[in-house]
Amino acid sequence: MGYRIGVDIGGTFTDFCVFDEEAQRLETLKVLSRPDAPGEEVLQGLAEIERRFGIPPTAVTYFTHGSTVGVNAIIQKRGARLCLLVTEGFRDVLELARLKIPDPYDLFSRRPEPIVPRDRVLEVRERMNPDGSTDTAPERESVLEALARAEALGAEAVVIGFLHSYANPAHERDVAAMIRAARPDLPVFCSAEVWPIVREYERSITACIHGSVQPRVAHYITRLEAALAARGVPVAPMITKSNGGVMTAAAGKARSIEMLLSGTAAGAIGAGFVARQAGFPRVMSLDIGGTSADVALLRDGMPDFRAGELVGEYPIYLPTVSVSSIGAGGGSIAVVDALGVLRVGPDSAGSVPGPACYGRGGEAATITDAFAVKGVLGAGELGYGAVRIDKAAAERALGAVGERLGRDAAAAAEAVVALAVANMYREVSRLFSQVGEEPSGYALLAFGGAGPMLGCLLAEEMGMDAVIVPRTPGVLAALGGLLADLRSDFVRVVFLDVAPEAMPELQAAFAALTAEARGWLRDSQGHAGEGRLGVSAEMRYRGQSYEIEVPLEPAWIADPAPERIAGAFHARHAEIYGHADEKAAVHLVALRVVIAGITPKPEFPAGTVVESRPAPEGQVPVAHRGGMVQAALFRRAALPPGAAFAGPAVVVQDDTTGWVPPGFGGHVDAFGNLILRRS
Repeated sequence: MGYRIGVDIGGTFTDFCVFDEEAQRLETLKVLSRPDAPGEEVLQGLAEIERRFGIPPTAVTYFTHGSTVGVNAIIQKRGARLCLLVTEGFRDVLELARLKIPDPYDLFSRRPEPIVPRDRVLEVRERMNPDGSTDTAPERESVLEALARAEALGAEAVVIGFLHSYANPAHERDVAAMIRAARPDLPVFCSAEVWPIVREYERSITACIHGSVQPRVAHYITRLEAALAARGVPVAPMITKSNGGVMTAAAGKARSIEMLLSGTAAGAIGAGFVARQAGFPRVMSLDIGGTSADVALLRDGMPDFRAGELVGEYPIYLPTVSVSSIGAGGGSIAVVDALGVLRVGPDSAGSVPGPACYGRGGEAATITDAFAVKGVLGAGELGYGAVRIDKAAAERALGAVGERLGRDAAAAAEAVVALAVANMYREVSRLFSQVGEEPSGYALLAFGGAGPMLGCLLAEEMGMDAVIVPRTPGVLAALGGLLADLRSDFVRVVFLDVAPEAMPELQAAFAALTAEARGWLRDSQGHAGEGRLGVSAEMRYRGQSYEIEVPLEPAWIADPAPERIAGAFHARHAEIYGHADEKAAVHLVALRVVIAGITPKPEFPAGTVVESRPAPEGQVPVAHRGGMVQAALFRRAALPPGAAFAGPAVVVQDDTTGWVPPGFGGHVDAFGNLILRRS
C-alpha cells in the first residue's frame, strides 16, 4: 500500500491529487505554475505534499502527469525548426491544406501560416502508387541534396511525408534510414509512423506537429524522470494522453503528439466519473481554468472522440477526447477596444503576473478580478493559500475598464461577467446545434478553478436545471489522470466495399491491427492483462468525398456479417444527416482499433446521508444584476452528505470558490458532490 499521485499543469495553477490506497482517502493541492521553468511546479508540489500531509516521495506507488509543454510549444510557435520532405511535385501540401478559411463569414479571415514555411518544404524524387506498389524508388542523390538544403536552412528535425505512404511506408523508411546514416544526431519522423491515415494534408500536418514538439517534450519528460528519481519517487511517471488514457514515460517521449491535449482529456475523464457517481446520464462538463473554458458532452459518463481537434491554429488528426475550448478562463483579460466595445479574452494573465487581485504585479482586469469586485472572492484563500485576494487591486483594474465605459468598477465587473457568460453561451449553443440536442436535457458539471463561480450563471442562460460541483472541482483533471486506463489507437487504410467477397481482406486487416494493439499493451506498456478492444470503421457511400466513423462489433468481422456492417453505417448516417440510402453501395475506407488496459482505480465509498440544513458561518454582500444581495457563506468541508441550503450563497474551499445565485438551491449527495438545482 502507498500513495497514488495525479498531476495536471494548467496555465495558472498546477493541480495535485493524492490518493491513500490504505485509508481510501483523497488529499488535494494546488501550486502556482511555472511557465518560466516547466517541471519546477511538480517538484514544489511534492515538497508541499510531504510538508502538509507527511507523505514522502518514497511512498509513491503510481504517478500520472499531464503537461502543457507540447501544446505551449505549438501555440507560442517555439517548436523545433522543421524541414518537410515531400514527393516531387507536392511541395504545396501544407499551403493548400483544405482551401478553407477559418471564418467563412469574415472576408478578412486568414488561414494561419503553415507550420513549416514553403522555403523549408523540400522535394525528393520518388513515387509510391495508391496500391502500395513502387512507381519510382527514392533516388539517393535527391535525398542527399534535400538533406544538404535542410542543413543549410538550420533544420533541427526533419519530417518525411510522401504520397500514399499510408498504403506502403517503405519509401519513407528508406529515406529516413539514409538521413540517419548521414546525420545520426538529426531527429527524423515519418508521417506513416506518426499516424498512417489517407489524405496527404491530414497526415502531413499531424506529423509536422509531432516533429515540432517531440524534441522539447522528450527533453522535458527525461528531466522529469531524473528529478522524480532524485527526489526518491520509486516509480516512473505515467503520461496522460489526448485520448483520455495514459502511457509510459518512454512512450510519451516517442509519441509526444498523443499528449498535446492531455489536460482537457483528463478533465473530461474525471467529469465522466463524477457524472456516473452522481447518477446523471447526460452531462455537459465545463472546465474553466486560468486561460480557457473547455466544454465536453458526456453520455453515460463517456465523452465523444473525434479527429481534427485544433492545437493552437493547427489541426491534429489522431483521435482525441472531443472538447471545445472557449477563450474565457478566470485569467481572461477584459479590455475596451478603440470603438469603445468591451471584450473579454482570449488573452490571459496566466500565472505570471496573474489577475490584479492576486497581488503579483498584474494590472489588467480579468474575470477573476470581476468576481473579487462583486464580492464572491475574498471570503477564503485561493489555491491552498498560494493566493490572497487583494480586492483594492481588482477595483483599480476594473475601475480603469469602467472609466472607458462610463461606469464605476462594480458595474464594469458585472459587465465583464455577463459578457463572459454570453461568450460561453454562444459557443456552447453552437456545440449543441452540431449534435442536434437540447441543452435542457443535460446537467452542467462545473469544475476547474473558475467553473463553480460561473456554472450556475451559464446553466441559467442555457435552460439547464441542474449543476453538479464535484467534491474537489479545482483539481478534477488531476483526478482524471488517476482514473485513466492505458489506452492507444491503431488505424489501417483498407479501401474495401462492404460485400462478402471483401470480408477475408477485412479479417486480415483486423487480425493485424489486433495483434499490433495487444503487442503495444503487452510489450510497450508492460500490461499483463488482455485489454479491452473497441472497433470502428471510417465509412462512406461509394462516391462520397468524406467518411463518418461507425462503431462495429468485432463479431461482425470475425464471423463475416457485411449486412450488419452496412446496416450500422446506414443507421449512423441517418442519425447524423437525417437520411440514409440502404440500397446504395457502402465503402469502408479505414479500420480502427482502440485498446484499453485497465489500471487500478481509487474507490470512493458512499457516505451516510443525514438530512440537515447547516447554518452559514456568515453573510457576504455580493453585487448581482445591478443590486446587492446578502449571500450565505459556507465552508465546503462543513457540508456533509445530506446538507442542504438555498441561494444566494458563496461556497469556499481550498481549491476553488463557488457562487450559487438567487434562484438556485443545493444539497450534498452521498459522495460529497454538491448538486445545485433551479427552484
